[in-house]
Formats: sequence, C-alpha cells, structure tokens
Amino acid sequence: MSHHHDAHPEHHNEPTQADYLSGPQILPHRVRPNMTVTELIDQQFQAYNAARLHEAARLFTEKILSPETDTTVGLTMAGALTPAGLGGCLITLMEYGFIDFIISTGANLYHDMHYALAMSLHRGDFRLDDTKLQEEGVIRIYDVLFEDKVLFNTDAFVRECLKSLPNRPISTSELHYHLGTQLLKAGVRPEASVLAQAVAWNIPIYTSSPGDSSIGMNVARNALEGSQLTLDTLADVNETAAIVLQATHNGVLILGGGSPKNFYLQTQPQLWEVLGIHKGGHDYFIQITADAPHWGGLSGATPSEAVSWGKIKPDQLHDTVVIYGDSTIALPLLTAYAVSKTKPRPHRELYAKRAALLDELKIAYEEGKKVRP
Repeated sequence: MSHHHDAHPEHHNEPTQADYLSGPQILPHRVRPNMTVTELIDQQFQAYNAARLHEAARLFTEKILSPETDTTVGLTMAGALTPAGLGGCLITLMEYGFIDFIISTGANLYHDMHYALAMSLHRGDFRLDDTKLQEEGVIRIYDVLFEDKVLFNTDAFVRECLKSLPNRPISTSELHYHLGTQLLKAGVRPEASVLAQAVAWNIPIYTSSPGDSSIGMNVARNALEGSQLTLDTLADVNETAAIVLQATHNGVLILGGGSPKNFYLQTQPQLWEVLGIHKGGHDYFIQITADAPHWGGLSGATPSEAVSWGKIKPDQLHDTVVIYGDSTIALPLLTAYAVSKTKPRPHRELYAKRAALLDELKIAYEEGKKVRP
C-alpha cells in the first residue's frame, strides 16, 4: 500500500497566534507579608526556571498524587542531600504517602543515620582550609562540617547491625530495612531518620551502587572476615521492575541524577527489552538537576531522550518537567506546596509485598519469553 504525500500540505493543524498566547497572562503580583508557600509559587513563579518549579508543583499535586491516576511514586536521590538536612522533606513526603519507594546513593543513607544516632552536623564555610580541618579532625561536605568520630561511630553501628543479618546474599532493600529497624530500636532520634521512618511505613529503599559508600565499605570489611553476606543488586533490579510492573501508573521525582536516576528509569527497558513485558514506559517525570544535556551524561539527559529508550511513554511528554537548579532550594518548596495542596494518601507498604510482586513478575516473564526467548 502506498501513501500519497502532498508536496504543498495545508497547515490547518499548525498552532495559531491565539494558541501561542493561550497561556496564563504574566502579572507583576506584589509580595505580601505572611504569604503562604503555595501563594508564593502560584503568583510569583511565572517564567524561566521558576515557572518550571511551578509546573512541577502542579504536576505533582494535580496528577501524580491524584487518587484518579493511582500513581506509584518513586524517588531517586543523588548528591549530598541528607547532610544538608533534606531528610526532613523526604520524611514528610513519606509520612503523607507521597513516596512509595526510594532509590538513593548509599552515601545519603549513611549520613542519614547520623541524625537518628544524635550525631552533630554543623553549618560551616566552604572557604575553610581543608588541611587545617583534617588536622583538627573535622570533615567537610562543602559548607557542612562534622567531627571525624561521626564516621567512626556510625561505622561501628553499621558493623554491629550486620551481625544480625543472614550470612547470605540479600537485596539492598533488606539491608536498609534492617538498618532502619535497628535505628528504631537503638536510635536516640529515629524520627529524624529516613531509613527508620521508611520501616515504619513499609517503604523499600534501594541503592543502585552499594559498594560506593561507607555502608558498602563496612559490608566489604565483613567479607575479609569470611562473611558470606553480600548485597545482591540483581535482586534489586527484579524487585524494582516488579514494583513498576504492578503499578497502574508510574511517576518519579528525581533529585540530582546519577546512578539512582538510571536505576529507576531502566525498569521499563528491563520489562520490555529484556523480559518481553510491554509496559509502555513511565507516565510522569519530575527532575531537579544542575546538569545539562549537552555533556552527554545521563544526569542531564532529557525526558525526550528517555522516550527513545522506552523509558517514558511518548504521549506523556507533556507530563514531564525538568527544573535546572538546586534540590536544597527546590525540594523544600515542592514539599511544602504538596502537603498544603494535597490530602495524605494511604501507604502502599510495598516492602511487605515484595515477594508477591516478584511472583507476578515471574508469571509475566514466562509469557514474555514468547517475545524475548
């Protein structure tokens, strides 16, 4: 069958001037004393990167968290966010049922434990002499400062926790659930810990590169003493794919980028490309990043590029937003907007459902073998 292409097609589907100018009118609203965060974002964030944050806040509250969409929400986290106190935002989002599972760098989870163990991190100055800091036993993360014994004592806590784990490979979700459980039991301030509160709400937490943090380093130390405890990232691949498969809709909030971003997005290619299960791609995508796409790295890769990999549905690109900026600024604003605008959701308690979800994945995989033998 041949298709005729008119050499001079009519442009009756092209946007008109009225279409181009159909967006809300920009107005110079005054800032008032005692404005709420939602008022500030809705009225002042009208253009440029501020408008992207406004779009993300609206997308998050009106679609992703809407009961009608029934969206399973993943959050990925890269960059030193918990040392900066951003764990408070994550705990709030978890408490409200706005996050169903997390993929994080191990470092963020390691530093999260400091707070449950009542160890002190302090505001400092990024212009300090690092040689002098080392001589004084002070560790620096940009402008965050803390004693080196914070590392030693947290390491000791991790190693003590490892003693009560099975002497076999486990998923990182099992490791983090165990650490969170021990923090609930022994922590001085477990209410300040993402790991601890994730246990309270049955939220699974994964680390895509578990050897790349002090938690993994202490597991490696165990191996030198003959322990068979290892972290099975392949189990994580299957668990996260199973979570995505069972969801009515899938949405993600990406803080930074890096390996956690890819580990979430790859669940869709894992389903269709590897297992022969056609889910079609993720539905909603919000990213806060300081990276740009033209460097070629995944951290700055656009949602449009993700469509070519089958990671995002082609017809859902209008439900994607990238905020080019700092998570330490954008996340508190986004969190405050969400809890002000949206009612709490029931917790999905996905950690407790992992075995059942894996069974469903295996059944779908057996069918998928007909497509991907």
